[in-house]
Amino acid sequence: MRLIGHCDQGGRSDGTQIMVADGFAYVAHIFSQGFSVLDVRDPTRPKTIRHIAAPANTWTLHLQQADGLLLVVHAQDQFRRADIRHEADYYKADTRDTGKSTATGQRDYSAGMAVYDLSDPADPRQIGFMAVNGIGLHRIWYVGGRWAYASAQLEGFSDFILITIDMADPTRPEIVGRFWLPGMNIAAGEVPDWPLERGRYSLHHPIVHDDIAYCGWRDGCLVIVDLADKSAPKLLAHRNWAPPFGGGTHNCLPLPDRDLLVVVDEAVLDNGEDGDKPIWLFDIRDKTNPVSISTLPKPSDRDYLAVGGHFGPHNIHENRPGSFVSSSLIFSTWQNGGLRIHDISDAYAPREVGAFVPHAPARHVDPRPDRPLVINTTDVFVDKAGLIYFTDFSGGGLHIAEFTG
Repeated sequence: MRLIGHCDQGGRSDGTQIMVADGFAYVAHIFSQGFSVLDVRDPTRPKTIRHIAAPANTWTLHLQQADGLLLVVHAQDQFRRADIRHEADYYKADTRDTGKSTATGQRDYSAGMAVYDLSDPADPRQIGFMAVNGIGLHRIWYVGGRWAYASAQLEGFSDFILITIDMADPTRPEIVGRFWLPGMNIAAGEVPDWPLERGRYSLHHPIVHDDIAYCGWRDGCLVIVDLADKSAPKLLAHRNWAPPFGGGTHNCLPLPDRDLLVVVDEAVLDNGEDGDKPIWLFDIRDKTNPVSISTLPKPSDRDYLAVGGHFGPHNIHENRPGSFVSSSLIFSTWQNGGLRIHDISDAYAPREVGAFVPHAPARHVDPRPDRPLVINTTDVFVDKAGLIYFTDFSGGGLHIAEFTG
């Protein structure tokens, strides 16, 4: 791989999800409270042109761009809660109705989804907002058209569930359907039927193709849902491998032309403390019976556990319409292991074919105590021309590279 551009994002060098369209990049932040707009028409000289601040105590760490719209999540900033000082606190099991406890007029954060018009892609203009009671939204899937899908922690539920959103009027998005695993609807008297030591049964987000949602349900692992009826989603399959593996499932990317599913288990604790987190390949010819057939090889060019911080998968390029779409090349972020490219032409024997490991950031952006100053390559977006944009959770800024393999 070859680095062709870098940007410190106007000094807000922490980055989570990134979208790129029409020569502009939209980078969400986790510590810098908001999202930034970057001009990447010259990818060798990316420049920050605007920052849109989040409301007080609010996360806007994930966003989606399609059909001239930008959808941005609003949720309570979890790292500003007094009871969450470390990531281990955030990821531990909690079956209390945490949504209900914050669904009052005294709530000091914004919860829901903001909609921006991108008629001027350099200057997003908010045109709508969908408010929710509870913690808020975590991540959205929207590739244009009438329907959006998201994870939301709503009043009465133990954790994040799947919601379907009608975008017919983008100024007034509306939740029309909900899906959860049995035991999550505390307000209805449901009792969790999973061992509490297994951690969080919580939807990270869905990826939807042909009215089927492929869901990473964190420590509940893989959940496949039929969305033919948007108001009444139905379970097709649930596979859980945690334990003995570490769980924390983050992405489930279908490759429809090959009947394959790429499933990413996110590493969330330092020094591998949360167990083995592979990137899996599943055969999904039968959507009701997904079968694991292989895992992607882990980076082996150095001992990344000895580097400190997080080592392991976080995210993958999700083959969004209008971006680079491939059923053989998988682009993944490995936190202190940088960016990796795997060739899965042989689904039973994936192999690594490219890598780029950025330098550690020059200064801390993460305000939490006792964090090591190491990279945390977080999100990746590959544009139609094949340029690779990847962000850094810990403060490394935006990198732009090309694959020369």
